[in-house]
Amino acid sequence: MSEEKKPEQKKPSSAKATEGKPAEAKAEGKAEGAKTKPADKPVKKKKVQRDVSFARAYVQCTFNNTIVSITDDHGGVISWASAGSAGFKGTKKGTPFAAQVTAEKAANKAKEMGVRQVMVFVRGPGSGRETAIRALQSSGFSISLIRDVTPIPHNGCRPPKPRRV
Repeated sequence: MSEEKKPEQKKPSSAKATEGKPAEAKAEGKAEGAKTKPADKPVKKKKVQRDVSFARAYVQCTFNNTIVSITDDHGGVISWASAGSAGFKGTKKGTPFAAQVTAEKAANKAKEMGVRQVMVFVRGPGSGRETAIRALQSSGFSISLIRDVTPIPHNGCRPPKPRRV
């Protein structure tokens, strides 16, 4: 009982650590090495419940997808949704119905944060532009502004040289 307990040292899992032991101990050591302890998971931040009554909704409609982001006045994203995250795949992501479902999904998340009034900024040539705006309106938001912010080139890139036939 008078023996002092020494702190256990970590044993390396390499083959050198099992050299002087009998075969059974070697097999046992390998089995221990196979069962490693999972690394500690990073601690997730808790979502901060923000009370935002006025927000901006950015609707990006392309031919292949629709993305709706709802932000506060400073540009911090409150909620977002895309046609892919709403469960659509392939060419169905570019449809007006996918845009409607996407806008409703983003709107419901934003409503939980307390959003009531929205300014809508639409970008892109996609087919779901009007449908997404209607979905935002039907979900209970009062829309104060609708602005098209599609980038338009001022004569843009140089065109390719004409073909010689």
